[in-house]
Amino acid sequence: MQGFLSAAKPPSCNVGAGSSWNPTTGSPGQLDLVQVLTDRDPGSDLAMESNTAVVDGIRMRWEERGTGSPVVLLHGIPTSTALWRHVAPKLTGRVLAWEMVGYGQSIVQGRGRDISVARQAEYLLAWLDAVGIDRPVLVGHDLGGGVAQIAATHRPEGFAGLLLTNAISYDSWPIPSVKAMRALAPVARHTPDALFRGVLATLMARGHDDRDIARESLDIHAAPYLEHGGAEAMVRQVQALDVQDTLAVADRLPDLDLAARIVWGEADQFQKLEYGERLARDLRAPLRCIPGGKHFTPEDHPDVIAEEIGALLDGLPDRSEEGS
Repeated sequence: MQGFLSAAKPPSCNVGAGSSWNPTTGSPGQLDLVQVLTDRDPGSDLAMESNTAVVDGIRMRWEERGTGSPVVLLHGIPTSTALWRHVAPKLTGRVLAWEMVGYGQSIVQGRGRDISVARQAEYLLAWLDAVGIDRPVLVGHDLGGGVAQIAATHRPEGFAGLLLTNAISYDSWPIPSVKAMRALAPVARHTPDALFRGVLATLMARGHDDRDIARESLDIHAAPYLEHGGAEAMVRQVQALDVQDTLAVADRLPDLDLAARIVWGEADQFQKLEYGERLARDLRAPLRCIPGGKHFTPEDHPDVIAEEIGALLDGLPDRSEEGS
């Protein structure tokens, strides 16, 4: 962090809506796949299909639509594959929203397992191998952005590109409220459901700049928790968080030879803009800022996220025959 702060700082997001900073120019193993089950998910936009596969004894879940070059979407906390419900329909190619073990409808799969960010990267790589997804573009938000960074540094030849939006990185996390929940875990795990929903409501209100979307998101993201243990499920998630997971790969980010883009809500109270700037610098990636945007950019600003994913895909070599 010291080196970044002492270096020339890139422009901030207040240069205008939809602007980008380019740091280069300075201008604005085959694993045990036991079964795959596919069902229509009535809660998904444009007929996303809900799939499950058992990989190394873990039932992993993802939603998918389309064919062509693969794009893998990675969510964070306290969300699930539903985070991408307004982004996925706007994308071309094969779109797969992977659910982290111990989150969303996969909460039960996290019981008794390591669900740290570093371990999620291992689960992701295992799933990619088992399902046969070759060199996808990774798109990560929040914890999913940390998973993407770790996976990319562990297997740099395995990915075609990387897009991060309001992602954890370096020492940017866990945020104070998460640290507080972890410290109070023995008590917090017994929080009544009504009070727990109120905690989630506060988190959504702080993390969204669109109030209507915040209310919609609360209903969507609260449901899996309330169905699978309530506060206890979230406590299990936060107890697994360790900042060393991203610090361990921070010095390897500048060595990644990978097409990348960064998108950041400038008003995010959870993942500050300075970390988006640092990621842009280390990854030699353009930084697109969302003026007034807060944390949950895939929900509040799906058009921007989809546009930036499209721009990343357009800049890659022709892979029309891959991933279909």
